[in-house]
Amino acid sequence: MSCSFDLEDGFNGPVCGLDEAGRGPLAGPVVAACVYVPATVRDLPFWAEVNDSKKLSAKKRDTLFDLIQTHCVCGIAEASVADIDQMNILRASLHAMSKAFDLAGGTADWLALVDGNQKPKLPATIQTVVKGDSKSRSIAAASILAKVTRDRIMADLCAQYPVYGWSKNAGYGTAIHMDAIEKHGVTPHHRTSFAPIKKALGHAA
Repeated sequence: MSCSFDLEDGFNGPVCGLDEAGRGPLAGPVVAACVYVPATVRDLPFWAEVNDSKKLSAKKRDTLFDLIQTHCVCGIAEASVADIDQMNILRASLHAMSKAFDLAGGTADWLALVDGNQKPKLPATIQTVVKGDSKSRSIAAASILAKVTRDRIMADLCAQYPVYGWSKNAGYGTAIHMDAIEKHGVTPHHRTSFAPIKKALGHAA
């Protein structure tokens, strides 16, 4: 199944896509986005390029980010490092999705297509879609908004903490990042509930 509006077309009512970015990194927030694509804009040419954000270049994601926000109803939210460490990364991700849905103005008559197999708490009907960012254009659009937003957050944080290379690794545990943790320690933006950070702090993993 290629990325399309087929899932959206099967529902008689507003359909939004939900996705998150940043579950795996050792630092920074997790960001979620909700996108409702009105039927009136689904024929615009740029939709042919909308796909799983990981399959697109950074330049293409930036271009699509602006187009999606211009033509769609969107909500973008984050769960902080404190949220992640307090409630765990899965719950924090779902919490961010719930906030993004609310920011998009989602209501009980919407259908929410959610990437993955876990359901956030929403007042709407939910359909989970494994690898949804490669199947649903609404989810793919949400994946682009979430990733671009998070990458920009990490680039801003990298300006304050340049040794960790966050503008390039987005907080993932790359060799440069891990070496910097060993040499310089952890920052307030590191997730202390994640095993490599616990180890760096001297706690049992």
